[in-house]
Amino acid sequence: MTAILIIAAAIVLLVLGYVFYGSWLAKQWGIDPSRKTPAVELEDGVDYVAAKPAVLMGHHFSSIAGAGPINGPIQASVFGWLPVFLWCVIGGIFFGGLQDFGSLFASIRHGGKSVGEIIKDSMGSRAKKLFIIFALLVLILVIASFVNVVAGTFASTNAFGFTTNPLGTETTAIISLLFIVLAIIYGVVTNRFGVKTLPATIGGIVGIVLMLVLGLNVGFAMGRVAWIVAIGAYITIASLVPVWILLQPRDYLSSFLLYAMMVVAIVGIIFSAFAGTATFDMPVFTSWSTKIGNLFPALFITVACGACSGFHSLISTGTSSKQLASEKDAKPIGYGSMLIESALGIVALIAVGMVYATYTEGGFGSPSAAFAAGIATMFGTSDTAVYGTVYALLTLAVSVFALTSLDTGTRLSRFMFSELFLKEGEATYKDAKGIRKVLAYPLTGTLLMVVVGCILGGLSLSQIWGLFGAANQLLAGIALLAVAAWLGNVGKNNKMFYIPMAFMLIATITSLVMTVITKIKMVAAASAQWGDWFQLLFAAAMVVLAIILVIEGIQTFLRIAKKKAA
Repeated sequence: MTAILIIAAAIVLLVLGYVFYGSWLAKQWGIDPSRKTPAVELEDGVDYVAAKPAVLMGHHFSSIAGAGPINGPIQASVFGWLPVFLWCVIGGIFFGGLQDFGSLFASIRHGGKSVGEIIKDSMGSRAKKLFIIFALLVLILVIASFVNVVAGTFASTNAFGFTTNPLGTETTAIISLLFIVLAIIYGVVTNRFGVKTLPATIGGIVGIVLMLVLGLNVGFAMGRVAWIVAIGAYITIASLVPVWILLQPRDYLSSFLLYAMMVVAIVGIIFSAFAGTATFDMPVFTSWSTKIGNLFPALFITVACGACSGFHSLISTGTSSKQLASEKDAKPIGYGSMLIESALGIVALIAVGMVYATYTEGGFGSPSAAFAAGIATMFGTSDTAVYGTVYALLTLAVSVFALTSLDTGTRLSRFMFSELFLKEGEATYKDAKGIRKVLAYPLTGTLLMVVVGCILGGLSLSQIWGLFGAANQLLAGIALLAVAAWLGNVGKNNKMFYIPMAFMLIATITSLVMTVITKIKMVAAASAQWGDWFQLLFAAAMVVLAIILVIEGIQTFLRIAKKKAA
């Protein structure tokens, strides 16, 4: 019954947060459904494409989710369920939801431009350039983290090719490949043949079911390195094609997998509570200090996307703001999606609680595997057909979301890399001159980010995730700072940003400084591997960039205060 009470309390609190706090934010900022959005005013058929609310909700939620709200809460569960529960709920309502909604709103008031443009508007061009460099470093970690997750989920020890009686990884791999084909078909029939959303959606769901049936009987085997190369090629192409061909339909269809996954999980929680098929045995609280560090700052870094994530601000201002058809949809898409993700984080927490002893003893290869096993255990033992089916469905859902985040993250890196080399008044690479034109060319930045990200994807997930968590949360603090500065400049209430902004900056800079100190000690002891050197240099660079941006932000807030006083 503990699991039922945890999920029920989370849902009630998150719904209350959406209804009351989310509505208050919309009123404070002046959401105006009568204003034309960038997707309508600047429609170009490639990046600026107005999407129906359900389709955009699917894209936005699938992109921000990825494997984050599953991996993070599960890794942080070593502190016990109460700290993770509190941070997912409080962080989602007052930190993550605020950042996502605020970033989306600020972007649509800046022509669908990135956080960099919002920073430029309030803090100047130098701060914009520094932020873009900072964001690109975070996006490299996003690509590396999710390439690692997906390649590990797909990798097989069998010989290359199609297999019968497939392993779980082989089933997940072939269904994910077929999912890409299905998304392209959906995009073409809805955008070029005029098929309405409802019949196309029904057809897409039927297609997903057929793919699941096929994947449970036929798989595809390939090694981890080969998958890293294949994934790199895929995300390169996916980031360059028009959004209606792959990004919108893929994310929309994948959202149904997520909804199904959450329904299955909640049914499993209720079923196991009354049938006794699984027991939630995670302690309420374990210790202030665990194998992943001290509760502060480790908890707030590790949970990441389940409570607050800087990557979300890049999605809000990079792709979602270019597809928003009406400002009235900003609240459900920007704020609502974050709260659903917090609920998913709680579901992940409950799932690992069902197999907690095995997880803490290292019995699973990854948090994703523990998540799938935990929910599958609610329905039966590991030797039953229902266990295998549920496990396959959940593993597939995690890999699909990780791929979705990779698609979007690579597209975002393309936008921001090009933006870094454009001067004032230059809209695209075509307006630039000389070497800047080459560097701003879409393929240049895409290839560079993908190659570096895939190489780093060869590191172990634990080496990447800790650094990704800190960098990602630091990005959240800077995004909160950027939106707060802009709102202050235009005379709107920004006081709700002060505490979340300060807390995220302090927690993440503390974590990165601790990483730098640890790695320096390893270098001094001559025990550092190349991954340790990477973490040292990366963390040091992030700290320096963040401190400079914080100083710029403080100066901006002081200017705003003087302006108001005058």
